[in-house]
Amino acid sequence: MNNTHPLFYAKILLFGEYGIIEDSMGLSIPFNFYKGKILFPQQDHPEAQSSNKALEDFYLFLRSLEQNQQLPCAMELDRFQTDLAKGMYFDSSIPQGFGVGSSGAVVAAIYDRYAADKPVGEACSDADSLLHLKTVFSRLESHFHGKSSGLDPLICYLNLPVLIRSRDDLGTVGLPTENNTGKGGIFLLDTGAPGKTSSMVSIFLEKLKHEGFRNMIKQQLVKYNDECIRAFLNRDPKPLFQNLKELSTLFLENFRPMIPDSFEKLWKEGIESNAYFLKLCGSGGGGFILGFTQDLELARHKLEGHSLEVIYRF
Repeated sequence: MNNTHPLFYAKILLFGEYGIIEDSMGLSIPFNFYKGKILFPQQDHPEAQSSNKALEDFYLFLRSLEQNQQLPCAMELDRFQTDLAKGMYFDSSIPQGFGVGSSGAVVAAIYDRYAADKPVGEACSDADSLLHLKTVFSRLESHFHGKSSGLDPLICYLNLPVLIRSRDDLGTVGLPTENNTGKGGIFLLDTGAPGKTSSMVSIFLEKLKHEGFRNMIKQQLVKYNDECIRAFLNRDPKPLFQNLKELSTLFLENFRPMIPDSFEKLWKEGIESNAYFLKLCGSGGGGFILGFTQDLELARHKLEGHSLEVIYRF
């Protein structure tokens, strides 16, 4: 990747998947291991062509929004069309369907390049601007998932951690200082296959029609999720791991379609041994699974045969 165009990084939603839909808190962080940028091909290659075609589909979606007066911000779509004709593509190492914001990075890059009156600098991070950007991104990313909170593109665009306190209250936040030699940490587990966000979200929305499931989300999932966020930001491991255990158990008992069959046993073993706790990373069904442990070496031993990608140590 050359440096003529800005980079857009992946993101990880540490807490809040599915709960955000029911107004839980959420905490999302940039993940700079994966990244993407807009490029123009020096020579023909299949990946550039397939990405160019995907961008063309996105362009047609934006054009249809414009024609129906539903485009949420002014965009230079004629310039977008001209760039597509030159073979423009999105060169990305962000794996698709793994819950780390592959479509969010695309949306952020296209918005950054073609939005007419985008906020810049500190104007991006005041509460009103964040809410406006999230609303814009929600509409734009709906092309990829059918329904989007707009959070993924927002994180990719800002490249800052964002705390969602409620649907209408969000802001950038400082994370506790990482301890690079710490015994505990947060890690990713690769399930080996992508998940389909739109189908997972459809399953969740169908489940929400049942009162028992809806009550579980509102009364239990939101509670444990929000307590995890508070404890993590306060660097308070005891309540963090107490609530993580409850959260991991809730996911195992109520989100089976989102947990690949081959990982159910590992998920359960973590809860029973207290060696680690697993939770969804994104919509689930494949991609990455997020893990938390107070003892990385013990977790590695228990998860032998699976590579742990450590993303944060404490």
